[in-house]
Amino acid sequence: MARVLFVNAGSEGHINPTVGVVQELISRGEEVVYFSIEAFRERMEKTGASVRTFDDQKFIKAFISGGRNYLLERVNGLLLTADIVIPSVLEQIKGEHFDYIIHDSMFGCGRLLAQILKLPAISSCTTFAQTKAEFDSMLEELHKDVPIEILDPITGQFQSLTAMLKEKYDVEIDSPYEVFCNPAPLTIVYTTKEFQPDGETFDETYKFTGPSISSRFTQTSFDLAAIKGENPVYISLGTVFNRAIDFYKLCLEAFRNTGHKIIMAIGNKTVISDLGEIPENFIVKNYVPQTDILQYTKLFITHGGMNSAHEGLYFGVPLIVIPQSADQPIIAGQVAALGAGIQLQMKSLTASQLRGAVDHVSSLTCYQKAAKSLGDSFRKSGGYHQAADEIFAFKIRYQI
Repeated sequence: MARVLFVNAGSEGHINPTVGVVQELISRGEEVVYFSIEAFRERMEKTGASVRTFDDQKFIKAFISGGRNYLLERVNGLLLTADIVIPSVLEQIKGEHFDYIIHDSMFGCGRLLAQILKLPAISSCTTFAQTKAEFDSMLEELHKDVPIEILDPITGQFQSLTAMLKEKYDVEIDSPYEVFCNPAPLTIVYTTKEFQPDGETFDETYKFTGPSISSRFTQTSFDLAAIKGENPVYISLGTVFNRAIDFYKLCLEAFRNTGHKIIMAIGNKTVISDLGEIPENFIVKNYVPQTDILQYTKLFITHGGMNSAHEGLYFGVPLIVIPQSADQPIIAGQVAALGAGIQLQMKSLTASQLRGAVDHVSSLTCYQKAAKSLGDSFRKSGGYHQAADEIFAFKIRYQI
């Protein structure tokens, strides 16, 4: 049995794919100490992990203080979280022994903690993976038209922050890529090479284990019997970008009194009564058991977060993707390119366009076939079982 230090960020998209992995590691005899935020304590404790937390409000404040307009500002924000996370983790594990560390690929302190603790490291990548060449090219492209008087101070802050952290913690930070993507000797990527853009360009240090779909250990009451045989359309904008009352009202307008049964999850930022009268063909909830519902769904209207896209396709459900932010436009592009759905734009969307898109995708078997093919490949890839296999192979290589 080995002791594992697992350090993760504080959002559903980064936590959920690790639930099955942690549970599988523990079932194979590993002892896992899992760092995240208090909101996910109960979920992770149910896996059998020992959960410890850091202050999410201080973390978010530090991250945002780096700036949000440019990619390098976000890199600086991750560096600014170091003095929130690193002392907290080191204090809470003082005197304890660990055999290896697993850290989130977008959690800026993960690679730094691996260096400080001198532990063999595994990166947990819940988004699309990026090589250094891809990241550097993207950074250059995004910053090519930024005035020098704006970019120079941002670059200067990156240099001063890295110098400070090197001095304080005796770590090496050679590029923004190392902060933003946290490379490691092994990176577990929770998708397939087929779904990953340019999947064949990644070397053997990247293991594409497929979506990690498992129980989320969350309590939601929903009568699944009420939708069996109904072939509903499921609508959700996820857990972060779901403050969208105008969109929900647009959905009510688009599908009111149509032949479509609609299930709509609106999150906790919208009050159901604020939507007005709910049509008879709608079921509207703040939360629903998404993976359960998707098994009965004919079509999924989604923001295109990686978790949601994976879960829909895992069950062979075509997607209509309305990206909101972050990597969602890239995910939407992949879904469309692989023929498993289409992409719409929120800004110009009308009720007529949305209704027409649902009728179009629902009526053509090519979308169902492509979604089913991707779902088959996802299930064959192994998911969290394969991820655990790769971690144990890593242990053998490092004689852990």
